[in-house]
Amino acid sequence: MVVKAPELTVGIEEEYLLVDPVTRDLAVDPPTQILEECQRRVPDQIVTPEFLRSQIEIGTRVCGSIKEAQSALTELRCNVADVVREHGLALVAASTHPFAAWQDQKPTAKERYEILARDMQATARRLLICGMHVHAAISDEDLRIDLMNQVTYFLPHLLALTTSSPFWQGEESGLMSYRLSVFDGLPRTGVPDYFNSYGEYERLVSQMIRAGLIEDATKLWWDIRPSDKYPTLEMRMTDVCTRLDDAVTVAALYVCLLRWLYRLRASNQRWRIYPSVLIAENRWLAQRHSCTGQMVDFGMGEQVPYANLLDEVIEFVAEDAEALDCVEEVKRSRDIVARGTSAHRQLAVFRAAKESGADNTEAMRQVVDMLIEETMFGTGLEN
Repeated sequence: MVVKAPELTVGIEEEYLLVDPVTRDLAVDPPTQILEECQRRVPDQIVTPEFLRSQIEIGTRVCGSIKEAQSALTELRCNVADVVREHGLALVAASTHPFAAWQDQKPTAKERYEILARDMQATARRLLICGMHVHAAISDEDLRIDLMNQVTYFLPHLLALTTSSPFWQGEESGLMSYRLSVFDGLPRTGVPDYFNSYGEYERLVSQMIRAGLIEDATKLWWDIRPSDKYPTLEMRMTDVCTRLDDAVTVAALYVCLLRWLYRLRASNQRWRIYPSVLIAENRWLAQRHSCTGQMVDFGMGEQVPYANLLDEVIEFVAEDAEALDCVEEVKRSRDIVARGTSAHRQLAVFRAAKESGADNTEAMRQVVDMLIEETMFGTGLEN
């Protein structure tokens, strides 16, 4: 049976933090009308509450190209930031706040979040983290599962380009993506198992629902999953990128990888499936060291510089980047490695402030100032 090529339309979801620009701490009790005003400005896109009131989530419209996705994401960041500013606050795209305490946050009054807090207890209450999800449309269900099995190998490569959570509650965590350490406290997270078909995946979901473990498939919080809302494959491993152009680059790489894997399949080839435990090791290396460390090339069986692996990925998807008109967006991933991710820049600002005589509190505030500025980089609303 010939399987139709995937549509690969794309949508990007991001979660942001709302910050008091005077104290640089989170806005624990922001005005409730912010969400309504944001949604009015972008009626064809999505602005919703998150688990904590100091967070806000956005989602682009369904986009036919990476360039359209960049335009939609820019529109969202600009409008949300503008509304937030009108209420005396600032927007930050980072997966953790440098010093805010999760114990001080207020949950959003929404039934889904109330159930989450009840069921997960402290593991949910401390979810003061933000991520980025990328949806790619693949209408054929078995193809969606097949590509999920294969592209999972490359998710740590994407995580390494996005790290933005080196701090936790006022301390250097020693990790470039501490967000994952917090998120992994929940059940049903991490790298998913291998599935032979969409039917096998559906049987697992049904079994878990019958056993009373989950209400629906949205409670599977894997690093990648078939979306329960849309006919898409939803990539969820990555931190939220502080710079908008980094987010677009990661989305472009993800969609190009899926197109490349489909091309392999169409020529009766495929990427080798490795055990999830091995992929989890690369996930850890990306979480710990980001794009300036090493990761395992499992074909070679040894650790190599991340930059070498990235060059290989760019070469794999060169034809696909050309076909999807995102060559420059994909190549820009090398720029991320050269200058570092948000986590690198946060640590550099913090350490420079400390070396200049700032105390820990002031150094953290300088990190927040940098994040506020870089969140608007490339949107036209730069300070």
